[in-house]
Amino acid sequence: MRVNVVPGHEFSGVIAALGKDTHDFNLGDEIFGMNDWFADGATAEFCLTQPQNIALKPKSLTHELAATVPIGALTAWQGLLDRARIQSGERVLIQGAAGAVGLFAVQLAHLHGAHVIATASERNFEFVKMLGADEVIDYKTPRLEEQIDKVDVIFDAVGGDTLDRSWSILKPGGRMVTIAADSEGTTDQRVKDAFFIVEPNKKQLNEVARLIDAGTLKTFVNAVVPLKEAPVAYSGGLREKRGYGRVVISVFA
Repeated sequence: MRVNVVPGHEFSGVIAALGKDTHDFNLGDEIFGMNDWFADGATAEFCLTQPQNIALKPKSLTHELAATVPIGALTAWQGLLDRARIQSGERVLIQGAAGAVGLFAVQLAHLHGAHVIATASERNFEFVKMLGADEVIDYKTPRLEEQIDKVDVIFDAVGGDTLDRSWSILKPGGRMVTIAADSEGTTDQRVKDAFFIVEPNKKQLNEVARLIDAGTLKTFVNAVVPLKEAPVAYSGGLREKRGYGRVVISVFA
């Protein structure tokens, strides 16, 4: 059993030291990235990572903004582009569109020419439309599945009853992708096939950084708190500043 585990898996910072035979990076480089789920995290003054898990930070972002990107952007990328292989003109439903992953999923689906249908709370309708959603539906709508015409792809970031009801919205041969944690231990083969966990990917991070610096992909911060307030942030005791975006823990704040 692991003890004294350091939480947090995505980060942005400056390279302070390099391991032997490390290539492509130099001391002082500003980088961002994510560690895998089996390594200690980044909620510390220093963290260890591997070269294949990081990329140069987007020049247009502060470290606080860059730290919100890796897990959300890579999850959306791998789910929509690698697994679902969305095509221009397809109808794509994003369940949980204003969440940390959903907001990237909406943008990437839109950038790839999909007709994007998104579910979100009513207070986030304008935000999700700004991201590129063509239709936005209140996730509290009764019998939601009856309000949406059949779609080619569903990206589910909610799980539970929302995932259960989503199957009826898929066209024959449609593709379901889910990242909901409650899907990991399921006995439903359909859900097993649809479920995945994001992995670090340097090449994809480089492409994400390029899109961000080009202004075609955006990220958002909910709040920035100092390291000493990390326990409050992790316990959910931090009052939300917005209804979307990540909470960032800054060692410099």
